[in-house]
Order: sequence, then structure tokens, then C-alpha cells
Amino acid sequence: MGGVSFDGRSPPPSYPGKLTPYVLLTVLAGAAGGLIFGYDLGISGGVTSMAPFLEKFFPDVYERQQSITSTNQYCKFNSPTLQLFTSSLYLAALFASLAAGEVTKKFGRRISMMMAGFIFLFGAALNAGAVHLSMLILGRILLGIGIGFANQSVPLYLSEMSPYNYRGRFNICFQLMITIGILCANLINFGTAKISGGWGWRLSLGLVGVPAVIILIASFFLSDTPNSMVQRGREIEAKALLKRIRGVDDVDAEFNDMLAAKNEADLVESPWRNLFGTKCYRPQVAMSILIPFFQQFTGINVI
Repeated sequence: MGGVSFDGRSPPPSYPGKLTPYVLLTVLAGAAGGLIFGYDLGISGGVTSMAPFLEKFFPDVYERQQSITSTNQYCKFNSPTLQLFTSSLYLAALFASLAAGEVTKKFGRRISMMMAGFIFLFGAALNAGAVHLSMLILGRILLGIGIGFANQSVPLYLSEMSPYNYRGRFNICFQLMITIGILCANLINFGTAKISGGWGWRLSLGLVGVPAVIILIASFFLSDTPNSMVQRGREIEAKALLKRIRGVDDVDAEFNDMLAAKNEADLVESPWRNLFGTKCYRPQVAMSILIPFFQQFTGINVI
């Protein structure tokens, strides 16, 4: 629920309000969510190249690595279990995102973020303390589930909490933190690979718990969004919260638009049928599917 509805011929709405410290705290939570996603994407590549990690969990790959003397560096990783370790995160995130959408809608963005934080912590703990392959893969699956929930709730939370003229910037910050997380993962792997004793991979896998703690603490102390409260019939609380996060008392225009958007959404009986069955929506639906599909289909994350 976006909270704003206007036709293409009308000027964009202009709501009173300012950037409050409360909203800046939501940016911190969003940054942590993006950082976790990027870190998890980048960390596995470096960890799976560490000899102590391979020797413990994938001895066949380790032996192959020691025996290969050619310049071809790809055949040594031909291992279904190693592929399962890497891909389990993406598969778990895919299926978790389907359930996360319903949780975020029915129980609010904050609850979904809180669940993501808890799941991230459990996954990081399992990976860092893994003593056999099943613990390692289970931890990776939990991280994927956490990503599914965080990717559903965090960008939505940022959009709904921020003033209308800051929404684009805040969501770009989420994307920026994903790339920073990938960079941090590579730098950390570079350092932990040099730790004597062969336990550096545990540190690499366990450090995902740091941003997880940030998003978990934020979800405890921050409130849900006014849009989510309106969506669940808590209009009085939503209006009081909107005054608090905007720093002004005159929030009638924005609040009335939220109510109008909710009422209009409630009148739609078959949203999926309307979305895919109405011709005027087809170009937007096609582009919204094809752009992210090809962004991932290039395989850039694997590289």
C-alpha cells in the first residue's frame, strides 16, 4: 500500500513535514538490511576458496584442488554439495519471499523485520559454529529465509516512513548498502584467509550477525509504519504516529490519502486477475518481471 494516489494529470502531492531523527533511525535499519543482503551474496565466494574450509566440509574438492596443476580453476569446484551450499541461500530466499509478503501485510513491516533479524542471527551462529555439513547448509538456508523477509519489509518500511521527497533517496541507500556489503565481504575474506589456525572462515561467516543485531534492535524500538496501521484498521494510532515522524501537526492531507488508498484497494476483488488480465497493465507488468529477471540471469552474483 503506497499511501498516495493521484492521476497522471495532477501535480505530485506536497505534504508538510521534515526529516526527523526518528526517520533517520529507520534509515539505519534499512542500511543494516541492505548490508546483510550484500554481505551474504559476497561472503560465500571467498570462503569456498579457503583451504581449511574446503578440507573440513568438502574434502573431495580440496583433494582435487591440490591435484590440479593446470590453469583451469573451474573444474575443481565440480561438487554437488558445494553447489548446494552456495545455492541454498538463493532458493530459500526465493520461497521465503512468497510467505514474507503475507506476513508483512497481515502483521506489519516491523514484525517482518524482527523475524528477519532473529533468523539472520540463528543462521550466522550455525554457520560460524558449524562442525558438519548439515549445520553449514541449514545456517545458509536460514540466512536465505532472513533475506526473503528483509527484502520484503525493509524497502517498504523505508518508503512508508520517509517524507515523500526523500523516498527515492532512502531506497537508493538500501541498494547502495547491498553493494557495500559485497565489498565488505570481499575485504573481510581477504583478511580472514590470512588468519593462522585455519578458523578465519568462521569469522567471515559469523560477522553477518553484526548487521543482524542492528536490524533486530531497530525493530524492537521503532514502531510500525502509519500505512501498515491504516491497512490493519488502526487509524487513530496511525495519525498520531504520522505527526510524530513528520514533526508537524498538520498531516491531514497525507493521512487522508492513506485512507483513500486503503479504501480503493479494498474495493478490488481480484487484484491478481486485474493485474495480469487487463491490457493497460501489461507493459508495466512485463517490465517489472523482465528487468529483475535478466539482472539475475546474467549470473553477475556468482561472479
